[in-house]
Amino acid sequence: MAKVQTITEGVYMIGGPDITRPEDCCVYLVETGDGMVIVDAGAGASVGSIIDNVRELGWPSRKVSSLIATHGHIDHVGGLYELKEKLGLQVIAHELELPAIEEGLSQLTADYLYGLKYRSVKVDLVLREKEAVLEIGGQKFHCLHTPGHTPGSISVYVDTGGERILFGQDIHGPLSRSWGSDRRQWRESMLRLLELEADVLCEGHFGVYRPREEVRAYIEGYLKRF
Repeated sequence: MAKVQTITEGVYMIGGPDITRPEDCCVYLVETGDGMVIVDAGAGASVGSIIDNVRELGWPSRKVSSLIATHGHIDHVGGLYELKEKLGLQVIAHELELPAIEEGLSQLTADYLYGLKYRSVKVDLVLREKEAVLEIGGQKFHCLHTPGHTPGSISVYVDTGGERILFGQDIHGPLSRSWGSDRRQWRESMLRLLELEADVLCEGHFGVYRPREEVRAYIEGYLKRF
C-alpha cells in the first residue's frame, strides 16, 4: 500500500483504505510551528503503520501534541488508546461523543459492524461550544460542532498556505438511529460546511477533493441524495 500522501505543504494523509487497512477511516496529520496534530485514529489494527508514517514526518524529534477525534465510531477511534499511549498526545473530542469514546458503548462505537472490540480512552480536552478555536503550535484549528451523523460529530478546518483545508469526516453518512443520527441536524451541518467555502476537503473515507468547486459539488451531492 501507499505511504504518506501529501495534500498540501504541512498537511498529509497518514492512514486510510489506500494507505493502511480497508477498515480504517482516512487519518490526517497537520504540521504546526511546534509539532504535529493528528485527525482521527483509524480502527486500531494499523497503529504501527500509522506511527511509521508519523516517524517519516519527523517523530519523535518533533512532538505529536494532539489527536482530534471527529466522532466515536470505531473506524475513527479504534486506534486512540494505543496512539495516546505510544505518542503521549492529548485526545480532543466533543462532549456528546464521550459515551462512545470514554464509555465504549458498543451501539455508539459501532464496533460490532467490524467484528472488533473497542478499547475506551479518556478524552483530555472536551469540546462543548458550537465552534471551538484551538491554537496548537501557532496553528488555529477551528472545531465546528456538526451533528447529524452522530450527536457529537465535529468538523475541523485550518487556514494554511493561502488555502482553507476542511476535515469533514463522514459527510456521506451513513445515518442510523442506532447511533443517534439526525437527518435534520445533518442537513443543517452540511449547509454550514458549504458556508466555509473550503478550498480542499479531506473526507473521512473517500479521500481528498479540490478545488473549491469540487468540494461544493461533493457536499451538495449528498444533500440531494438525502
